[in-house]
Amino acid sequence: MELLSSPEAWISLLTLTVLEIVLGIDNIVFISILSGKLPEHQQKKARQVGLALAMITRVLLLLSLTWIMKLTAPIFNLGELISISDSEWLGKLAISGRDLILIIGGLFLIYKSTHEIHQKLEGDEEAEGVKPKVFSFWSIITQILVLDIVCSVQFQLL
Repeated sequence: MELLSSPEAWISLLTLTVLEIVLGIDNIVFISILSGKLPEHQQKKARQVGLALAMITRVLLLLSLTWIMKLTAPIFNLGELISISDSEWLGKLAISGRDLILIIGGLFLIYKSTHEIHQKLEGDEEAEGVKPKVFSFWSIITQILVLDIVCSVQFQLL
C-alpha cells in the first residue's frame, strides 16, 4: 500500500508509460515502413504479424530481463586497449555484456533508421529503367522481428 501513496512510484510509472508509448510508436513506424515494401495485398498481414511478434518479443524479453541486467561483469576494458593508466578512467571504460548489447543495438537502430530514411527519400525506384526491388513476405517479417527485439532490449536496458 505504501507504494501506491509514494509520489516517486507514480512519477516512475508515468515516466515508464511515456517511454513505452514513444518507443511503441517508433516500433509501429518501422513496421509501417517495412511492410510498405510489400505488395499491397500483403501489407496488412505483415503489419498484423509484426505487431503480434512485437508483443510476443516484449513479453519474452521481459521474462529474460533479470538475466540481461546481471551481465555487468567487465568483458574488456577500453582503457587497457588504449593504454590509460589512471584507475578512475579504467573503471569508467570497462565494457560489460549489457553495455555491448546496448552499443550494438543502438548502432543497429541508427544504421537501420538511416538506411530506411535514405531509401524513402532518395529511393532506387526513381531511377529510369531500374525495376523496383521486390521483397518477400518472410524477409520483411524477419526484419520486423529483428527490429522488435532490438527496440525491446534497448528500452528494457535504459
